[in-house]
Amino acid sequence: MTYAIIATGGKQYRVTPGEVLRVPALRAEVGEMIELPVLALSDGTQVTIGRPIVTGARALCRILEHGKERKIIVFKFKRRKQYRRKKGHRQKYTAIRVEAIQTA
Repeated sequence: MTYAIIATGGKQYRVTPGEVLRVPALRAEVGEMIELPVLALSDGTQVTIGRPIVTGARALCRILEHGKERKIIVFKFKRRKQYRRKKGHRQKYTAIRVEAIQTA
């Protein structure tokens, strides 16, 4: 089974062709193709580790949508001091589909 480790948004993901995943927001239009760097690559029998990236390898991904994750609540308080702060946060994301993993 072919898979790759890609990096985007300060995080690393293990992906296979055809997989859909949500990554931190990217600046690209819906329907656009982007290339992401490949840190490691496996063809099912052999694993290639990049230093820091695998030369000649790239992951081609299509932008599917942009959106916001569900809200998380950030609540701070100090007991017996009448101190409370409540904040909500929704992280922006981009949904991508890995179209192909190309090697040199």
